[in-house]
This record gives sequence, C-alpha cells and structure tokens, in this order.
Amino acid sequence: MRSPHLKRLIDLTLGSAALLLAAVPMAVIAVTIRVTMGGPVLFRQARPGLHGRSFHLYKFRTMRNGPGSDAERMTRLGALLRSTSLDELPELLNVIRGDMSLVGPRPLLPAYLDRYTPEQARRHDVRPGITGLAQVNGRNALEWEERFRLDVLYVDTWSLALDARLLARTVRSVIAREGISAEGHVTMPEFMGTPAVMSDTNSSPATGTDADDHPADGATP
Repeated sequence: MRSPHLKRLIDLTLGSAALLLAAVPMAVIAVTIRVTMGGPVLFRQARPGLHGRSFHLYKFRTMRNGPGSDAERMTRLGALLRSTSLDELPELLNVIRGDMSLVGPRPLLPAYLDRYTPEQARRHDVRPGITGLAQVNGRNALEWEERFRLDVLYVDTWSLALDARLLARTVRSVIAREGISAEGHVTMPEFMGTPAVMSDTNSSPATGTDADDHPADGATP
C-alpha cells in the first residue's frame, strides 16, 4: 500500500511515541556530552530533504571542537553513540517536524546535489529517513553507487509494508552494529561524483565533513 498521507501519520505517531520513550536516555546522553565535551550538545547542519529543500538535521555531537582529523577528534563517548546509532535519536524531532520520515534515503550533504547523476538525484523524490533500504543492506560499508541504487529502488518500490520490514531489520542491524563505517574511515569517504560524470562537473570538497550522514560534527554551524 502506497499512501503518502498515511505514511506521514505513521511517522508522526511512531516518532512521537519513540521520542517520549527515549526522553530519559536522551537526557542522560545530553548531560554526559555536556560534562565530557562541553557545549553544544546537539550538532545541527543543513541537509537537502524532499525535492532538495533544505532543513536542519539534529544529532548528538560526537567530536571535540578544535583542529585535527575526524578520528582524532572523535571521543570515546562519541564512538559509542555512533556504534549504537544513539547519536541519531534527535532526528526524531526532524520526523515530527515533517523534515524527515522514519524510513527513506539518508539525508546527505548539500554539496552532493551537484554531483548526482539525474538518476541518483531521484533519491530526493521522497522524504529522507532515519533508516532505509541501504542502511539494512550494508550501510556505510556500501560503495556510493550501490547505496544510491538502493535509495532509488526504495523510491520506486516503497510501501507501508516495506517500511515495517525495514524498521524491523534496522533494529537487528543496530544490535549487530553492522556497517558502521567504511574501511579506513570514521564513516564513509566523501562522495565526489560518479566517475562517468565527474568530468562534467567541478566538484569542490565539502568542508567540515567526513562524508555521509556523519559529518565532522565538532561544532554547530
């Protein structure tokens, strides 16, 4: 069944319930971040959403402020939050606001918009999600092209039944801590464009990022 209105109602209902259930753990995480890393507690960054419209994504901060590589600035607490996906709990606020859905392609960086092929850009034909088809089939261990292929496949085939299955598989993936990072990276290397079309674009590196849905979040922009 494909009903965008019912999907939105489910997002609002489940997102609100999840936020209530997560309120105490989120408060504990926020206090721990404040004590160990100082402020701000939340990382906020502009991301393109439905039809490429910009919104501010919220996550728990996982890196210290200051110079150094992402790996150097990552704290022990931050590594734990990322490995358990607890850093993404504030995205429930984005779901309730209507910026995101519980299930959909992950929201990436604005700099990537000009690097997509027309086919890859179709990933913005639905709201971005906290989890999605790519996240339960390898997550950050996937190559970019395969990840985008799965994103577009979701756009073409999504249904409420598929969303339910993906949410169930996400729980298993989080427990197993699968696909947290690509080899040699904190999460994934930066997407610089598909090789076949890179010569047609002038891609500049996305600043302040270690790529994917985990940018270098030492501070709030």
